[in-house]
Order: sequence, then C-alpha cells, then structure tokens
Amino acid sequence: MNVAKTGYRVFSANSSAACTELAKKITERLGVELGKSVVFQESNRETRVDVKESVRGQTIFIIQTIPRDVNTAIMELLIMAYALKTSCAKNIIGVIPYFPYSKQCKMRKRGSIVCKLLASMLAKAGLTHIITMDLHQKEIQGFFSFPVDNLRASPFLIQYIQEEIPDYRNAIIVAKSPAAAKRAQSYAERLRLGLAVIHGEAQCAESDMADGRHSPPCVRNTIGHTGLELPSGKQQAPFPGIELPIMMAKEKPPITVVGDVGGRIAIIVDDIIDDVGDFVAAAEILKERGAYKIYIMATHGLLSADAPRLIEESAIDVVVVTNTVPHEVQKLQCPKIKTVDVSMILAEAIRRIHNGESMAYLFRNITVDD
Repeated sequence: MNVAKTGYRVFSANSSAACTELAKKITERLGVELGKSVVFQESNRETRVDVKESVRGQTIFIIQTIPRDVNTAIMELLIMAYALKTSCAKNIIGVIPYFPYSKQCKMRKRGSIVCKLLASMLAKAGLTHIITMDLHQKEIQGFFSFPVDNLRASPFLIQYIQEEIPDYRNAIIVAKSPAAAKRAQSYAERLRLGLAVIHGEAQCAESDMADGRHSPPCVRNTIGHTGLELPSGKQQAPFPGIELPIMMAKEKPPITVVGDVGGRIAIIVDDIIDDVGDFVAAAEILKERGAYKIYIMATHGLLSADAPRLIEESAIDVVVVTNTVPHEVQKLQCPKIKTVDVSMILAEAIRRIHNGESMAYLFRNITVDD
C-alpha cells in the first residue's frame, strides 16, 4: 500500500530475524509494507540504525519484540525512535507487546524503580504513545508522560480454552498464589467455571520482597525500640519517652489448595511465565489433589534458562502462551508449548490510532480488575 494513501509507516526495530515475525504478521493484516531500515550490531557491540526512506511528517509505528537479550532490544528501540525523531517524523508510537523490566516496578531495598527509568528514557528518545499488552502491574501506565494503551490477551486465551480443551466445562481455574487470584477470578467468571487458589509456605509473593515502606519490616530480636542504627553500626538513642511497637513476623501456613480440583482439569493462569519453578511446584500439588490434566495459560512466554526441559519433565500437560515474545527455539525443545497469535488485536490498535477512532471496542467488557 502506498505511503501517501496510508499516511503512516510501520518499522521493526529488531536486529534478529526471529524477532521480526510478529512485525511481518501485523503489516500483513494492515496491508502495508514493513518500513525500510537496517538495525545491526557493529563489531564492538554498538547498535546502529539506518532508516532507508523519508519519514518527514509521517506517523510512525515501531514494533519491538523483546528477545532474551533484553538490553540490546531496548537500545535498538531507543536509537530507532531517536533516529525517526531527528528525521522529522510527526508522531512516533511504540508497539511493545511485552514491556521489559515490568517486574521492577516497585521499590526494593536500596534499589530503584527501573520500569520508571525506562519510561523516561522512551519519552526522551521521542516516543509519543505506546501500545503494549498485559502490563505486569496496570499502575505502570502512570510512569509515562504520554498515552499508554494496555491491551489484553485474555480473549484469545479464553477462546483457546473453549476451542482446544476438550470437556473444558469440567475445568477449574487456578491461581498459583493469592496475588494472582484477581486474574484467575476474571477467567473463571467469563468461562463460568470454579476457582481455586494455592496458598502456603511454598509460595513467595513478589510484594514480600518490597522495601519496608510498602510492607512490614522484619522483626528484630529485641524488646522495645533500642535506638536508630547509624551507618557506623552504632545505635543512636531514641527520642525521649518514645517506644515503637514491634511488628510480628510473618509465618505462612502449610501449603494448601483452597478449592476442589479432584477429578478436574486444572488451568493455571498468569501474565508471565519465565522461571517455571513455581508452576512446576503448583502442578505437582494439583496432581496430588486429584487434578487429571494441567494447563498453564500466560500472555508472555519468556521461558528462560532450563524452562523447556523443566516443563517437559513436569506434571504440566500443556503450556499456552501468545507470540508477544519469540519462543520458537523453546517450542522445538518442548512440544508441550503452544502459541496463540495476537497480531490481530495489535494491528487493529494501530489502525484505530492512526484513523483517530475510539479504542473502546478493544476494551469491551474489560473491568478495572482485569
């Protein structure tokens, strides 16, 4: 399709061929050609971007999928955005299906909120809008100084459950921790299925690792408040007449499954599957409780390290993820991994944004808790 007719261009910022597959599917659905550009790594590992056509006055969409080399992908995106900005592009919209560093969105002890830093870098590079999918925390949208459209993959995963899982009416939706219960409840209500939650000492909620400003501090083996600890290790006397109460230490109960999974198909839902240790442990518990088949449904299949081997050797029967992250190598290593294509909704989002149409259609029947 001619650029003069469309008024926008679509580029891919990835240097590896495997990461451009999603961009090709999106452009095929839109009926446009992928913009001409070259993204490559020089011999000293610096990233170079060359835009091979005029983008002056155009609305540009940059599709960036995140491979295992996350930091290189970020630099590719930043340099591509800045190159388009200095080439006088009118609007630069990033299509980032999986937003990297999204798990680092809370303050850690003596750490930083890396996700906010990345949001600032993208704005500085020239991005004016972002399309993403299933952010790890919806509040991440507040880190940006420009609009963010956080699309949902759940309609595609629910469709997979209805069409590909025989006797899914005998299934139960499972949250592998209380923190994932809201997402699981959303699936259960839409599919008219029951809900189960795994709770106990084998689970470690991400919020437990947060800085003391967001969760109770660890208890010390002291009676009362003995003073403030200085960097030198010495104690500073407390204010006269003040004795702070001691917070009781957390103690998780033995691992339990809240809900009946006996003789049922167990479907564990989450947004990211990366280190699969928690999923493997959950599958073993569900098998012990009588579940006869176990599915894992997740939007972003990072599947790092030995994840394919661990899945293959576990009690998990099928892992279903979308193509927001390239994982063809992992599928070759583990035939249990299946892929759902979400290029349709990404292409529709691009079309609607360019035409100035409402995005409400893509968020129909989606509530604040979804």
